[in-house]
Amino acid sequence: MTSLIYPIATEKAINMIERDNIITYVVSMNATKKEIKEEFEKRFNVKVARVSTIRESSNRKKAYIKLSPQYKASDIALKLKLI
Repeated sequence: MTSLIYPIATEKAINMIERDNIITYVVSMNATKKEIKEEFEKRFNVKVARVSTIRESSNRKKAYIKLSPQYKASDIALKLKLI
């Protein structure tokens, strides 16, 4: 089962990519931070520094995935056609 569902491309999410090296994803409700980190690292061949999650009232779960300093979130965003 895949825990990463789709990336978020709002203005706030794009600013986080450029400013904080963070990619925002909608993930499955039962995904753990460890599962999200492992799947993201495997899918994009990068190292993840930290994963933060939040459950929204709209019945979805978002993950804020901060990449290690040697990797650029903007490179991943280009692959995903977010920017």
